[in-house]
Amino acid sequence: MGSSKCGVIAIIGEPNAGKSTFINRVVGGKVSIVTPKVQTTRFNIRGVCVHGDSQLVFIDTPGIFDADRNFEKAMVQAAWAGIGDADVVLLLLDATRGLRDSTLHIIDRLKDIKKPVCLVINKIDALEKTKLFELVNSCNERGDFAKIFMISALDGDGVADVITHLAAIVPAHPWLYPAEQMSDISMRLLACEITREKIFLRLEQELPYAIFVENESWEETENSVKISQAILVQREGQKKIVIGNKGGMIKDIGIASRRELEKALDKKVHLSLFVKVKPDWKDNSENYQALGLEFRKG
Repeated sequence: MGSSKCGVIAIIGEPNAGKSTFINRVVGGKVSIVTPKVQTTRFNIRGVCVHGDSQLVFIDTPGIFDADRNFEKAMVQAAWAGIGDADVVLLLLDATRGLRDSTLHIIDRLKDIKKPVCLVINKIDALEKTKLFELVNSCNERGDFAKIFMISALDGDGVADVITHLAAIVPAHPWLYPAEQMSDISMRLLACEITREKIFLRLEQELPYAIFVENESWEETENSVKISQAILVQREGQKKIVIGNKGGMIKDIGIASRRELEKALDKKVHLSLFVKVKPDWKDNSENYQALGLEFRKG
């Protein structure tokens, strides 16, 4: 592949701006979990897209917000660190939120980045055209963007234009991944993420960010895989919520997770879930390492 091109593109933005939906859309499969809640992506995930001779490696980063606890600080640090590896930065902006102070802070910080920064305004279908053009003008005045795109990551409008542009500007370089590879996330880690997604979707406001899912065992044969996962919570009351009345909630979570895992793994899945109370799971350096986050005490 003598004329091959390859570039790493960091996708950054505030929590719930649509970064995970965007990366799943461009990659054409599930590499990042998507929930209506903010801050569900906890670590940098790489998704791979091929367009002509160009391989685009997207880094889906955690949302950037004003963090005050160690675990959340590590997530935000991972997001900014993702820029360091990138050839191009995409700032994803939720059109319906406009330019909030937190967004302006990100835009100002990006001015020091010595690489192309493209603005991708998402959820354009939810905003009137006049307000959309006002938003574009405000962004142009405040930021230094190589290009501005308007898209709907959910239905795919405008996404092809982003891909075409990126494929044209990435440098000549051998491809980093095999042509058929969609992501660098391991299937075992994705399995934990899928279960965590199902928990988020079912528990709404009751149990937002106090959970961690880990594989206890993984026994794979040619046609099936037997997985045992522990759901870590911080308090006994949270354990009761996850289990639900007569075990109904954890059963529903298990069924939904197993169905998606069977699609991802293309084989029969036997999934066992159980809940453990671990008040200090957010202070365990091994949990940070499992997600590729940097553990800092204090």
